[in-house]
Amino acid sequence: MGSAVSEATAELFKQDRYTEYLHLHGLGVEMAEALAEYWHRRIRQEWGFAGEDGPTLTGLFRQRYRGGRYSWGYPACPDLEDNAKCAELDGADRIGIEVNEASSWQFHPEQTTAAIICHHPKAKYFIAAKS
Repeated sequence: MGSAVSEATAELFKQDRYTEYLHLHGLGVEMAEALAEYWHRRIRQEWGFAGEDGPTLTGLFRQRYRGGRYSWGYPACPDLEDNAKCAELDGADRIGIEVNEASSWQFHPEQTTAAIICHHPKAKYFIAAKS
C-alpha cells in the first residue's frame, strides 16, 4: 500500500489519535491483503481454472478455490527470514520495499505482503477431517 499509509499511521499514533490510527492501519493492512487476493485471482484466471472458485465470498474465505497462496511468517512458511530472499528475487527495493534482520525480517512499509502461489488442487492450508 506504500509508505504513505505507514507515515500517516505513525503521525496519528504520535498525536495520540489512536482510534483513527487503528482504523487507518487496519484499512491499510486489509487493502494489502485484498490486493494480494485480487492478483491471486488474476493468476488463477491466467492459468485457466478461476471457474473452479467457490461461488460466494464465504467460499473465498474458506479457500474454496484451486491451489493456495502462502506468505512467510504463517504456519505453512514459518521462516520470516525468507522474506529477505523473496524481496531480493523480486527486486523489491525498486519500489521502496525493504526487509532485513534489523526489522525482524518484516517488510517495510508495513502494509506489504508477498507470497508463493501453488496451483495444485490439493494445496490447502488445512485439510478438514471427513465425518
